[in-house]
Amino acid sequence: MRARGRADRRDRARMNLWELSAAELTAGYGSGDFTPRDALEAVLARIDAVNPKINAIVTFDTDGARRAADASAARWRQRAALGAFDGVPLTVKDNIPVRGMRATWGSRLYADWIPEHDELPIRRLRDSGAAIVGKTNCPEFTLQGYTDNLVFGVTRNPWDLALTPGGSSGGAVAAVAAGLGPVAVGTDGGGSIRRPAAHTGLVGFKPSRDAIARADGFPVILFDCEVIGPIARTVADARTLFHVLAGTTPYEPDPVRGLRVLHVPQFGGSPVDPDIARSVTDAAHDLATLGHAVEEGEAPFDIEALNRAWPVISQAGLAWLLKGHADRLGEISPPMREMAANGAALSATDYYAALDIVKKLRQQLGGFFARYDLILTPSIAALSWPADQPFPPTIAGHAVGPRGHAVFTAFANMAGCPAISIPCAPAANGQTIGFQIVGAIGRDELLLAVAAHYEQLRPWANRRPSMNL
Repeated sequence: MRARGRADRRDRARMNLWELSAAELTAGYGSGDFTPRDALEAVLARIDAVNPKINAIVTFDTDGARRAADASAARWRQRAALGAFDGVPLTVKDNIPVRGMRATWGSRLYADWIPEHDELPIRRLRDSGAAIVGKTNCPEFTLQGYTDNLVFGVTRNPWDLALTPGGSSGGAVAAVAAGLGPVAVGTDGGGSIRRPAAHTGLVGFKPSRDAIARADGFPVILFDCEVIGPIARTVADARTLFHVLAGTTPYEPDPVRGLRVLHVPQFGGSPVDPDIARSVTDAAHDLATLGHAVEEGEAPFDIEALNRAWPVISQAGLAWLLKGHADRLGEISPPMREMAANGAALSATDYYAALDIVKKLRQQLGGFFARYDLILTPSIAALSWPADQPFPPTIAGHAVGPRGHAVFTAFANMAGCPAISIPCAPAANGQTIGFQIVGAIGRDELLLAVAAHYEQLRPWANRRPSMNL
């Protein structure tokens, strides 16, 4: 054991501190190899070098992060660390209020708002000793699948600066992929953690509805679909951050072999990039080799009904929000003004019909998860596209609309189910790909355990963007 510990320390010493996972950082703090202030300064230097190229972090609190790191270092010296994230530098998405830091939600409406309180999960994170470095960019009102807005501009993918990291947690994933902190806190209302994680080679976890309680946040415009969740390079870091945000204690689930998995490679007639289809099919085969019963089939719910319900929920929510800002609509981007106008034209019966579709989906999946344990799908239908374009106009030679790339993820939000995106084999051109597994409400630990098992078989942490960003 002593020899293994010395080897671990040598491995850490050979790496830049900004390259280490959260678990590796706290191991180093505990052994005395380096301090939280050392790690923070390495991350800040990396930010200075890289962030101007990708525009991931848009608001900073370096002084506050340094104070947190120094306080953490004192606790580690006294062997009184607050937990597994004490002294870990990280970022928070700009639609989550953090005390004393500007929170814009990507909109000029909130460009100067500085919250006086942390949102509840951030309060837990701060109480755990984490060093919050800054806020990450997101599209206006987090309602688009790429990351650009009128306040901060476009965010770029560290793997290829010409391309988008996706959205709406695009700044969060760009930061983690580029080494601007080992983890980030994001939100997922229709796939906004999982799809960007797939576009950047990361783990993105959407917890079950209500698994992470929320309070003191922005107004709710996506019914009960949006949750806060972790973005990380490793499953272990994602799991630990999830429990810190939730204020819960990790536990070991039942053995994860022999699960019943339905692989759904395509939703109806919606096109999927061939490289994505091949990679995700290979991942399904890998799960079978890990001892799971994997069969291929169609989605166990009405896809077209969900496609009708989703825009009603999002447009009506935005129209409600902007009703109180009628004198400032000129400050809103044209796509958001159009979305809000569409929402204002909806009736109460339109909205109730959409909620009825959501209710039926939840009933259908309740029956499905009595027979199966997991649904496996691609996380994304398209590879990354140009950074300043809101969506790819074609996939696999077929014309698609604004959500053609996003077809696989929103059902988990509408149902309230936990879902995780896991990196799988990259495309022929090197772009990253992820696959999604979805479980029944409350089976969060099961998904994380399956993801960790797959990670052991097909590790991805050594696949990084160019270190010369």
